[in-house]
Amino acid sequence: MVDLITIAVALLGASSLLLPLLQLYNGRNWNLSGYILAAVLGAAILLVAVFTLNPTPVPWFGSLLSPDQLGGVFALVTLGVTLAVVVASLDFQRTSFNPVYYSLLSFTALGMLLLSYSTDLLMLFVAWELMSLPTYVLAGFDKRTQSNEAAVKYAVIGAMSSAIILYAISLSYGLTGSTQISAVAQWYFSHPASPLGGVAALLFVAGFGFKMSIVPFHMWIPDAYEGAPTPISTLLAAATKKAGFIAAIRVLLAVTTLYVVTRSPLFTMANVFAVLALLTMTVGNVSALTQKSMTRLLAYSSIAQAGYILIGFVAFTADPTSSAASLGLTGSIFHIINHAIMKGAAFLCAGLVLMQLKRADLGAYNGLARRMPITAFTMTIALLGLAGVPPLNGFWSKLLLFLSVSSPQFGWLAVAGILNSAFSLGYYAWIIKRIYIDEGESTERVKEPKWFVIVFAVLVGLMIGIGLFPQQAINFASGAVPNVLG
Repeated sequence: MVDLITIAVALLGASSLLLPLLQLYNGRNWNLSGYILAAVLGAAILLVAVFTLNPTPVPWFGSLLSPDQLGGVFALVTLGVTLAVVVASLDFQRTSFNPVYYSLLSFTALGMLLLSYSTDLLMLFVAWELMSLPTYVLAGFDKRTQSNEAAVKYAVIGAMSSAIILYAISLSYGLTGSTQISAVAQWYFSHPASPLGGVAALLFVAGFGFKMSIVPFHMWIPDAYEGAPTPISTLLAAATKKAGFIAAIRVLLAVTTLYVVTRSPLFTMANVFAVLALLTMTVGNVSALTQKSMTRLLAYSSIAQAGYILIGFVAFTADPTSSAASLGLTGSIFHIINHAIMKGAAFLCAGLVLMQLKRADLGAYNGLARRMPITAFTMTIALLGLAGVPPLNGFWSKLLLFLSVSSPQFGWLAVAGILNSAFSLGYYAWIIKRIYIDEGESTERVKEPKWFVIVFAVLVGLMIGIGLFPQQAINFASGAVPNVLG
């Protein structure tokens, strides 16, 4: 019997291979491939949703994939963001002929789907590459000098990240004799202070850290997000970055829980994550304050949000059996879902402003509410959500994260998170002031394409709806927590 996940994989695999041929055959009917991929992604999301509610074994993949809710959460998030990017691309790609554009998006979605359910290190690495390689090409699709530089920098950093992860996998296999994540984790539990194990754990942190954009592995993010076409920046910030987090949750939290890097009580993995969370939040927010370009500001803001997500890792690795661990990881997963929605909306707004006004600097947002009211409203809701203003969705996930580290040991991290959120509200509010109060160069109304309006309506509905009724989303996120340790 063929399970629903295998059908979804087959659909995306077929669309990845056949869309370029269809695009060439249909000549100038450029958007046909986009409509087909949107239908395939919609079908895949429906299959994953049904599978998540009624999980069954995945016999075609043996022990390589796990039919758990954790995979379902991330598969739905990443496929949903990819669908929004495809719909937005129907306008971006209307006047250009790129026979492989939608095929590359389909390959990326296929890689993220497999990565979400991977429980074997080799399967995880193959899915990681299947997701990453197409995005190196997509990042340079504008053929501008800036875009090419961004694509080259992104590809070099990505190759370095893959090499580090592969070396960590080889070390883990040499130590444990297995590539199954659960077997590797068991070995780490029984050898909590092995020097080689510590090296492998830190290599996993560095390898996944590049994709998650945590400090000090964040340097490629602003240039890549600014140089890439804006729909692809949305994909990188709201989808592939989340796939990096699922890999980190499945591998890092499994192998580093209660792990001691050295025999000193100061060098525990919980302390390592706490320092990384503090640095990532602070560097991202301080750097965002000084930016003149909206895409670079959103890129640094995305780095800061990765720091908030890491707070849940701290609570979990400190004591995975405590209530704070469950609360922290629920907060991390919930904030990953929220961040995908909020950051996806913000990047698509920035992309539409760039497409219609031909400007990416912050001055383009002066008086935007008069020229593009739907875009202005969506951007405002997204920025307030990112700042954690109640009752929007970002408030609840940040609240869970801060409560999870309210213990005497990590209370300072909760205070740092609250101060960073307050600090970020300063530059978000500065943009909102530009949108609604400042005078722009023109008050002439600018067309907002219908596909963007539809996507904006869905995303705003999710941000407000989850904010007003958060319990169902919290229950959905908390349901994935027991799957972390296999």
